[in-house]
Formats: sequence, C-alpha cells, structure tokens
Amino acid sequence: MAGREDLERILAGCRNGDPGCFAWLVDDYSSRCYGYFYRLTGNRDVSEDLLSELFVRLVEKIGTYNGGSFESWLFKIAANIFHDHLRAKQRRKKLIEAHAVHMAMDHCESASATDDRLDKLQTQLARLDDDTRELIMLRFYGQLSFKEIAAMRPEPIGTTLSKMHRGLKKLREWME
Repeated sequence: MAGREDLERILAGCRNGDPGCFAWLVDDYSSRCYGYFYRLTGNRDVSEDLLSELFVRLVEKIGTYNGGSFESWLFKIAANIFHDHLRAKQRRKKLIEAHAVHMAMDHCESASATDDRLDKLQTQLARLDDDTRELIMLRFYGQLSFKEIAAMRPEPIGTTLSKMHRGLKKLREWME
C-alpha cells in the first residue's frame, strides 16, 4: 500500500492515461478485490471474470474519482459489478426455466419413443453448467445466430463457438 500522497500521484497518472500507474493499481488492489469476489461467489472463474470487469471499469471511470477514500470508491464499483452479475445470473435462470417449461409442454404434446429421448435430453441438459445450457437454449430455442449470442454476451464469437462445441459434444456423449 502506498501512502496518501503516493496514491494521489498514481491516481493523477491514471487520469492522464499512464499505463504504469494503472499497472500499479492492478498489482496493489487485485488480491483484495479478488478475495472480495471469491468470498461472494465461491467460484474462481467467476471471481477472475468479475475482477477483470472491475479493472476495465476502473480504466473507464477513473476520471469520476474526485477525492475521498479511493478504496471505498473502488469497492463501490466492485459491489455494483457483483450486483450486475447476480441480476444477469437471475435473468439467465429465468430464461432457462422458461425454456424448460416450454420443453415440458412440447414433451407432453408428443408421444411414443420420442418421449423417452426428450426425457433423456432434458436430463442431460440439466447436467450442463448454467453458462453452456444458456448458450444451447439461445441457439436452438431462441434461434439466435452465434454472432447474436456473442454480441449479447461480453465475449468474442470464437469463445461462444468453442463453448457451444464443447457443450454439444458433452450432450452427444451423454445421449449415446
């Protein structure tokens, strides 16, 4: 931790776009912020994603910091990012539940051997992680293109394609 004068100098450097000052902030605050996110989520990957988002927002919003406790300002941004994450998670959960209801209704309308296959598909979809299940639902039930899905999510299209490929591969293996 730097003294108050050092921190003010570093923050002034950040406002002027000095990458070294931003690097110092990342080095100095990343472990505390990661710990904060990890205690809230219990998930390393999510915590790392939230930490990355925090430092992106720090770069975007450093000009709005106008004195006072930098730590309070930084952790307020971190709290907002976490709450955004929770809201997004809740929206995904509702979307998945709505599709599950739709699938169950479709299932009730169909008959014969396809019923067993649909039951098995529903069971195997439930085994997938929420993120992968959401991708599959958006693609096949929302009928969105990969480009549209990637645009909805803050990730490159290649990442979306890769996650979809891995998820479908798992489903195929489980369905055999």
